[in-house]
Amino acid sequence: MKNLIITFIDTFYFIFKPFMPLKTYRYAACGGGNLVLDIVLYFVFFHFIIAKQDVDLGIVVLSPHIAALFMVFPITFTTGFLLNKYITFEDSNLAGKTQLVRYFLVAMGAIVISYLLMKTFVDVLGFYPTIAKILSTAITVIYSYLLQNYFTFKVVK
Repeated sequence: MKNLIITFIDTFYFIFKPFMPLKTYRYAACGGGNLVLDIVLYFVFFHFIIAKQDVDLGIVVLSPHIAALFMVFPITFTTGFLLNKYITFEDSNLAGKTQLVRYFLVAMGAIVISYLLMKTFVDVLGFYPTIAKILSTAITVIYSYLLQNYFTFKVVK
């Protein structure tokens, strides 16, 4: 499966090769695929599973746009980690457990940033939830790339 994904992704690298290193291209391709999955799942959860209704957890009631955010997270966390570990940052020599813990920490930071942005965009500024999700994700991508590259999957010499 790994080789199939790498072969597919690398097929289009010739377009980006003049201005982007392979590692950055693979990160963008894997992250872009995971981002599309995230947005599609968010849309499905928000509109069809949660059906734009509040989610009562007993101790707290989540608004539908926040509930969808938290429901989609475990799915895209898993796919994102696997794509980054085995496709993008395969040269990292850190132990898999260390990578997973670090990836989780970075992801927690990203979800906090995303949560704060979603609350601001939807509840304060009145943006439509799916548009707010796209904007918040775009902002967290920069944060995630820098930390994944220089912290989570760094190469120790």
